[in-house]
Amino acid sequence: MAGVRILPLEHLFSPIKLGSMLVKNRLVMPPMSLNFGVDEDGCVTEQHWEYLAARARGGTGMIVVGGGAVHPFGLDLPRMPPIWSDRFIGALGKMTEVIHRYDTKFGMQLLHGGRQAYLGEKVAPSPIPALAVVKGVPRELTHAEIRELVNAYGDTALRCQRAGFDFVEIHAAHGYLITEFLASNSNLRQDEYGGSFENRIRLLIEIIEDIKTKTGPGYPIGVRINGEDYVEGGWTLTDTKRLAPLLEQLGIDWLHISAGIYGSMPVTIPSMYSDHACFLHLAEEIKKSVSIPVIAVGRIKNPELADRIIREGRADMVAMGRAHLADPELAKKAFEGRIADISPCIGCCKGCIERALALEEATCVMNPEVGREYLFKKKDLSKSKRILVVGAGPAGLSVARMAVLHGHKVIILEESSQAGGMARLASIPPGRSEIMELIHYYLRELNRLRVEIRLNIEPDSGLIAAIKPDVGIITTGSLPEIPQIAGLFDTGMALHIITDVLQSNSTPGNRIVVLGGNMAALQAADFLAEKGGEVFVLHRGQHFAEQMAPNDRTYLMERLKRPGIQLFKGISINEFLENGIRFIWKGQVETLEMITDIILSEGMRSNRNTTELFEEAGIEVHTIGDAKSPRTFFDALAEADELGRAL
Repeated sequence: MAGVRILPLEHLFSPIKLGSMLVKNRLVMPPMSLNFGVDEDGCVTEQHWEYLAARARGGTGMIVVGGGAVHPFGLDLPRMPPIWSDRFIGALGKMTEVIHRYDTKFGMQLLHGGRQAYLGEKVAPSPIPALAVVKGVPRELTHAEIRELVNAYGDTALRCQRAGFDFVEIHAAHGYLITEFLASNSNLRQDEYGGSFENRIRLLIEIIEDIKTKTGPGYPIGVRINGEDYVEGGWTLTDTKRLAPLLEQLGIDWLHISAGIYGSMPVTIPSMYSDHACFLHLAEEIKKSVSIPVIAVGRIKNPELADRIIREGRADMVAMGRAHLADPELAKKAFEGRIADISPCIGCCKGCIERALALEEATCVMNPEVGREYLFKKKDLSKSKRILVVGAGPAGLSVARMAVLHGHKVIILEESSQAGGMARLASIPPGRSEIMELIHYYLRELNRLRVEIRLNIEPDSGLIAAIKPDVGIITTGSLPEIPQIAGLFDTGMALHIITDVLQSNSTPGNRIVVLGGNMAALQAADFLAEKGGEVFVLHRGQHFAEQMAPNDRTYLMERLKRPGIQLFKGISINEFLENGIRFIWKGQVETLEMITDIILSEGMRSNRNTTELFEEAGIEVHTIGDAKSPRTFFDALAEADELGRAL
């Protein structure tokens, strides 16, 4: 029955007290810096608060703004909210006013980027550069500057209180300034802020004391801290277990346990290769050390898992970050038992962290509306048209859904026996199965919206004439490009197209060359090696898997370090032998012998043969996704979303 809750999720949707603050449920939208919604004067804008309001309206109990800079030298990203001056209070007050319409507890994270700030001039406890992502040696903070920063945190917390925020959360995780003081590998100071454990935690202790002095008794304060840095010489779980009771004694109201810094493995924002709830064990251990609530985070995307974590006593609250990007109504749908209606985060890291670290506005593959909520506050329904979509891959399913939501009638034609297109193949290699969640979600949505999908049909002029569409949309995807290299087709080695291998239409031997170094090539190498093959990847380009987000690619490259796989990039092929290849790599001639098979994966080409059928019939036609030009899911789905709205 519609509206009946399938699972009560009673633990996730039970209230909880954090100090003096009562939160209506245990679901947290944690801080995420998305690099939008701040104007040239540093004030938050409607773009920022409408993005957050969509999640508050969706029923989430607690929302934390993704980093507020406490000092001009502390900007993590150029478009993060600065709060180092009173002049920012007015706009922040408008934001809290909007969020408080929805019975959500709303707070600000207090952040200083330290050596990981995007600024050219960085400061840190010691002049040691970040391990990854950002470049440059930071300047060592003077004693006077440290005192200035302690005051800055307290002053910033007071501004947040005056602006109407229900709480503040101190960011002492992820390799930013406070973490750099805590960890012995980044803090080489010889004064009272370095050396011993007691000295390295001194900055955080003084910040907490200054905040409590300025905000007064009872104002809720939490600390987000790493359970593990996951780098040699970094902050450890043992350190956190030692510190946690001290923070409780200081009057901290909750601990938010995360992990990782720039350059760690696992990374702070893990991809689909990582297990769900990958940092939960850290929160669980800290919970044994304190009596205040503990928040767990890390690839928790399923409300049922979140409820189980709380039910089993492993954490008191659950932070679901990217899951809130993918679906702002996550909480509402979960509360109503509509788990299947939730748009899933697939852990691709493409729209969110990749774009943010590239200093672009972040968004989401599954929800291109992220950051544009203020533009779509009222759905503008178009005059209904009859639309024929050719191709049931990700772009086709996405554009069909959006078109129906805007009042159009849609039919989808697919020449194969299954919807999903290349996404089905992309989900086959190890660690990539969540890509199919994208397809399953769209199919459920289209079934709910009663969109007809006709399988095993290749369109012709007669069929188009019978359907009589007003608009045709070509989303027929792409096909593997066959490289033209002298001698490639004159050897004794068996040649395979990558799509045939993934579909198991062909079975390579045990000593295989993958020709290509794109995302598909490396994932195929992983796939073949897991089946027992010895795999050599020969890439004529200079960079591997450029189509993947860095966080996602990091996990894949770690997997490819295992025995049985060798990677070569920047190569040039000299000749194909009867059962081998001779090539130049790093200025040296290399020869691979006793090769049984070559897998071709050097790119894709567009497949848009049906466009002419619409043009000949005088029907408006659009081509999107790989059919327009080979691209990533991120690009294809963003394009589909735009077209679906514009029809």
